This record gives sequence, C-alpha cells and structure tokens, in this order.
Amino acid sequence: MKGKGQTRRRLFTVVWEFRVAARQRRAFEKTYGPEGAWARLFHTGKGYIRTELLRDRETPGRYLTIDYWTSRQAFGTFKKRNHAEYAALDEKCTAFTEEERLVGEFERLE
Repeated sequence: MKGKGQTRRRLFTVVWEFRVAARQRRAFEKTYGPEGAWARLFHTGKGYIRTELLRDRETPGRYLTIDYWTSRQAFGTFKKRNHAEYAALDEKCTAFTEEERLVGEFERLE
C-alpha cells in the first residue's frame, strides 16, 4: 500500500505477437530487440521507456514484443509525429514476419 502523498505510476504498454520463419529469425531479433531499429525509432519520442523481445520456448518462431511508454498519450503523440518513419519501417519489416497481431494495449501499475 502506498503511503500518504505517494502515487502509483502507470505505465502504458503495447504488446505484439509475431510468427517468424526460421530463415528470418536472426534479422527479426536484431530489428525488434531492445537495441534494434524499432527501439531506436521509439527513442526519438518523448515518453518512450524500453522494448522487450520475448521468444516462445515451446513454439519456434513465435515472439512477443512489449513496448513501454509513460502514457497512452505519449505513444499517441509519437505515432502522430513519426507517422511516415513508422510506416516505412513497418513496410521494410514485413519481410521478416509471416504473421503479426496486436495483442493489445495495456496499463500497468507500478
């Protein structure tokens, strides 16, 4: 329980699921990982915190990405200001994935 005067900080996360062919996994991991092209683009936006890349141990080629932002508003502002760059990188990355799905946008209490 938080003491008097303390507030919980809410983090906004965006979670994606990907299916990646074996021949594309190394390139995918490099591009979508915490130091990859997506994270570098996100770093240009105010409110970006970090990206996590998770690989499914049971299903080869299945990954999740979790992008952490300070708020939904910060993420929305980033997407509006960087629409062209976001779309261009997304188009370039279609070669890495067989399938991608937005799992959802979540708020986490800290």
